[in-house]
Amino acid sequence: MRIPQRRIGRDGPATGVLSLGSWHTYDRMDFREAVSLLQTAIEAGITLFDVGVYGLPGAPPVFTDVLFSAMVRAAGLRREDYLLSAKLWLEGYPEHSLRAQLENAFFRAGVSHADLVILGDLRRDDTDLHALVTDLAALHAAGLIGQWGVNNWSASAIKEVHGFAVADGVPGPAIAQLKYSVARRSIPDGEPFSSVFSRGVSLQASDVFEGGILLGKGGRQVGRDPGDVRQRIADSAADLAKVAASVGATPAQLCLAFTLTHPANTTTLFGATSVKQLEDNLAAVALVERIGAADLRALVEPFWADRDAVDPEGP
Repeated sequence: MRIPQRRIGRDGPATGVLSLGSWHTYDRMDFREAVSLLQTAIEAGITLFDVGVYGLPGAPPVFTDVLFSAMVRAAGLRREDYLLSAKLWLEGYPEHSLRAQLENAFFRAGVSHADLVILGDLRRDDTDLHALVTDLAALHAAGLIGQWGVNNWSASAIKEVHGFAVADGVPGPAIAQLKYSVARRSIPDGEPFSSVFSRGVSLQASDVFEGGILLGKGGRQVGRDPGDVRQRIADSAADLAKVAASVGATPAQLCLAFTLTHPANTTTLFGATSVKQLEDNLAAVALVERIGAADLRALVEPFWADRDAVDPEGP
C-alpha cells in the first residue's frame, strides 16, 4: 500500500503523509538495515527526508546526515526520487550567513539543493525577520532551496514573515513544523494557528512520540518541554497502550494516526530504526480510515496533556 500524498503549502510538491527524520536515528542502525529502511520508505510513498546538521560545539559529533548520503548511494536512488528537508539554525544569524550553513549541509548530505529548509527555533527578539525573508528569497532564486518553513515559531512571527514575503513578491513560509501529538495539541489546534493555516501555510507534525516516552520508552535525548507536562505524558503511556490495543493498534500507530486527522497537516515526521518498525507505523494510515478522524480524536482526548498549560500562540 502506498500512502496518500499531500501538497506542501499552497503550491509546493506533493509528498507522503508520513516523512522520516534522522535525529539520533541512522547512527544507531546497522547500515544494511538503514538502506533497506530507505528503500522500503520510498516504495511506500514516503518521499520527504528531514536531514539536518545536528550537533553543538563541545558535544559528540553526529553523522546521521553523512550516513544518509551513503544510504542514498547504496539504495541506488536518483536525486529526483526523494525530497530533502534541511535545517537552518538561527543562533549565529546574521553574523554567519544562511548560505554558508546551507553549503556545509549540502556537502555533508551529498546534495546540491534542498527541496525544503526548516528554520530552527526563533530564540532572539532582535532577529531581523524582513532580512531573513530577503536572504531566503536569494537562496531560492539561486536554485539552492525550493520552499522554506519554520520550526516551533509563534503564530505572530509566522504571520509577520508571511506578510513581508507577500509585500515583496517573494516566497514565504510554506510549512510550520510543530510539536503535535495526542499529548501536545494546544498550539496546532488553537485559534492563532488557524489563521496561519488559512494563509496557505501547512503543518508538519513532529515530536509525535515525545522521544519515545508516549510509547513507554526512555533514554533518548528529547526536545524541550513546553508547559512542563512531560511527567504527565510519561504517566499516561500505559493507559495509551491499552486504548491502542482496544482498537487493534500499537501505541505508535495510534499516535501517528491522530496527527493525520489535522486538516492542515501535510506530513508527519517520525524516526524509525528498523524496517519492521517502519512497516508497522505505515499501518497508521489505514487506522484513520478504519476508525474515522472524529472518533479517533475522541478516543485520545483523555491524553491531551498540555491543555491550558501552554499559550496557543506558541513560543
